[in-house]
Amino acid sequence: MGGFEARLRSFEERYDELERELSAPDAYQDVERVQRLSQEQARLREVVETGRAWRRAAAAAAEAEEMRRQEADPEMVALAEEELRTQREQEHAAFERLRLLLVPTDPNDERDVVVEIRAGTGGDEAALFAGDLLRMYLRYAEGRRWPVEILDSNPSGKGFKEVVFEVHGAGAYSRLKFESGVHRVQRVPETESQGRIHTSAASVVVLPEADDVDVQVDENDLKIDVYRSTGHGGQSVNTTDSAVRITHLPTGLVVTCQDEKSQLKNKTKAMRVLRARLYDLAEAERQRELSETRRGMVGTGDRSEKVRTYNFPQSRITDHRVDLTVHQLQKVLDGDLDVLVEPLMQAEQARRLLEDGPGD
Repeated sequence: MGGFEARLRSFEERYDELERELSAPDAYQDVERVQRLSQEQARLREVVETGRAWRRAAAAAAEAEEMRRQEADPEMVALAEEELRTQREQEHAAFERLRLLLVPTDPNDERDVVVEIRAGTGGDEAALFAGDLLRMYLRYAEGRRWPVEILDSNPSGKGFKEVVFEVHGAGAYSRLKFESGVHRVQRVPETESQGRIHTSAASVVVLPEADDVDVQVDENDLKIDVYRSTGHGGQSVNTTDSAVRITHLPTGLVVTCQDEKSQLKNKTKAMRVLRARLYDLAEAERQRELSETRRGMVGTGDRSEKVRTYNFPQSRITDHRVDLTVHQLQKVLDGDLDVLVEPLMQAEQARRLLEDGPGD
């Protein structure tokens, strides 16, 4: 119990510290800092309030126990026993809730995300499926009122060879991070005259967005090329060199962006993607050093891992990481993704709880 209480005290101390900082006379001179501290305090509030409820119930239970021992009147003893049962139940409920709240969370969970979808094996059908996935994520974000911005895209027929977009919203990474991996589709293509089922795939990468504070990029480490945007078939769709290709020389990472007519806007977007990828590289290295590796996510976390299969003839989706099958394919593709996300979040929480131990 000692480690459990120590963690609770650290949360309470940080909450009180934030209270003092936000109450300082000069606090609101820095609006961005106040907003950041207020958000942190809001995240800690439930822990602190649940901790107080746990302690109150424990104290009340101790009082009821003492009364039961000291009373000689059978009626008063019965009342004390009833009060003891009530307070013990409340203490247990608060304790279990605290256990969940104090389980270490992914530090990136509250970040915005950069999502990259790439058509894999399957040619035109894979590109079409990549478009289906994009539409699914856009609908999901719309339902949660998360703003979305397309950063770069490479259309192909009715779909995409590649598309990169940002999602802004509280907890975006906590829910979308499970989408990383290979998504496989089984269906009869429109061009298939024999009615045969084809299998194709698209890969999804979900990166927590990073800012200048998280990742400092030296301009001397960048090679920036500009060129004319190209459309279907490679033809130029712009008369100016507005498309941007940024190469990060130390890592070899390459990011391109050509969606905007402005070279400056394309460069800004490309830098956001580059920072996210560099941050992801740094996080992966940190996890290796901590011996956590990518198994920290449900499944292996390997982006080459097959995470989900979409079977159109049977209207079913199977998530292979939690062995979950749902027969609501169209509903999910229309943006009702939580039927898959919630079990994945619960599985990750259960894993973290197991690793954290039974409350020390």
